[in-house]
Amino acid sequence: MPTILIACRALAGELELASREAGVAHPTRWIEAAVHVRPDALRRRLQDELDGIAGAERVILGFGYCGHSLLGLRAGAFELVFPRADDCISLMLGSAERREAVASEAPTYFLTEGWLDNGVSIWDDYRRTVDAMGPRRAGEAFATMLAHYSRLGVIDTGACPLARLVERTQGIAETLGLEHRVIPGSTRFLQRLLAGPWEDEFVTVPPGGAVTLDHLLGLDRPS
Repeated sequence: MPTILIACRALAGELELASREAGVAHPTRWIEAAVHVRPDALRRRLQDELDGIAGAERVILGFGYCGHSLLGLRAGAFELVFPRADDCISLMLGSAERREAVASEAPTYFLTEGWLDNGVSIWDDYRRTVDAMGPRRAGEAFATMLAHYSRLGVIDTGACPLARLVERTQGIAETLGLEHRVIPGSTRFLQRLLAGPWEDEFVTVPPGGAVTLDHLLGLDRPS
């Protein structure tokens, strides 16, 4: 068991596709997507998983920084690897640079089938707000919250049929008052995460080491 993957359940479709494409398969421990809403809870959950691993040479985290949720995580007797990415949007678009380019075109709120299926999407938040406040007040609250966004960017990674995804998301965009736009995704970043080499776009923490703020800010890179 040289390598173990710990990953967010919302990325399952994309990681399974990337695994097939890269020709690698690692034993995987899935973390429920709802935990990422609270960084402290996600950090504790990840550390519990890390503390329970024995016999691995490397553990790969299928997460972005997720609000500094990775800060302070400590590796066991294994190397700890994770991507240099604020969150999983960069992972599904193929790179942090691609995310910046897409966001520069228009202020975009991103959505994937994985988020919809795991109850951690803006649509889930909206429906809960409707239940609590009613449709009129919920609509007003979300109009304010989304005032700086002009489109709903539905990421097409190829992990699910696009027609099925669009059928689910067009009505969401209309309800939220956003332009519906399909954004081509990529498994490139995820393939590298699974297969390496773990350079440049990745942080590597040695056995017994801990994730520091320098890692998250990129200050650990050689000058």
